[in-house]
Amino acid sequence: MKFDKYFPTEELKPYIKYFVVSENEMGNEYKVFPSSGLVIGFQYKGRIASITGNTECRLATAGVTGISDSYKIFKSYPNVGSILVYFSETGFAHFASHPANELFNLCLSLDEVFDKENIEKVEEKLAFAATDEQRINIVEHFLLSQLKNIHADKLILESVKLIYESKGTMRIKELNDKLCISQSPFEKRFRKAVGTTPKKFASIVRFNVVLANLRDPKSLTEICYDNNFFDQAHFSKDFKQFTGDTPENFKRFM
Repeated sequence: MKFDKYFPTEELKPYIKYFVVSENEMGNEYKVFPSSGLVIGFQYKGRIASITGNTECRLATAGVTGISDSYKIFKSYPNVGSILVYFSETGFAHFASHPANELFNLCLSLDEVFDKENIEKVEEKLAFAATDEQRINIVEHFLLSQLKNIHADKLILESVKLIYESKGTMRIKELNDKLCISQSPFEKRFRKAVGTTPKKFASIVRFNVVLANLRDPKSLTEICYDNNFFDQAHFSKDFKQFTGDTPENFKRFM
């Protein structure tokens, strides 16, 4: 299995964290946990499906996954190859006219967000590309062609920074007070740019801090209280929503 990371050109760095070229010769099912940014995927060979309960739904060869507050299950068919674009927290808003929150908890075909003809041209070029570098270059050219001349919302960027600095534990009222803005207009701006509410975004940031902590020799009780959970029952409930598993079982198989 291949999972190689590439970093974007200077012009795209403010909006995209990195690209991934992923290939898997064997079919398998896997979980994807909530992350803090939207993801675009282009399958240049093979197919991928989403799994919900006992239902399998084949995904479009070019798609976008919005921010989610729970895990998702996917199935890759044998000999699949994908280019994944991991956006920064507010990056997607600089390419698409759709507000990011309209994609919350969704996996959509990319031609529902961008011009279908343009997507088909990218897919055709990817099908004939011979190297990973060529594939990344094709996707970068597409993204640059879609980049909009809009100013970043500095207040939302600052709020994202503060949430990260608190490791997702900052209360939203405290955040509003620091930014000198009332809750309703702030939440509207945040959802449009980031893709979910400040509260849910903070919970995703905290969850990813917890995931990193599970690799430490700390006990689950220490991790629970270090991350400002009220008690272990709340910790286990939130963790299971994000992963489908208990902290104990998850840590055991890491």
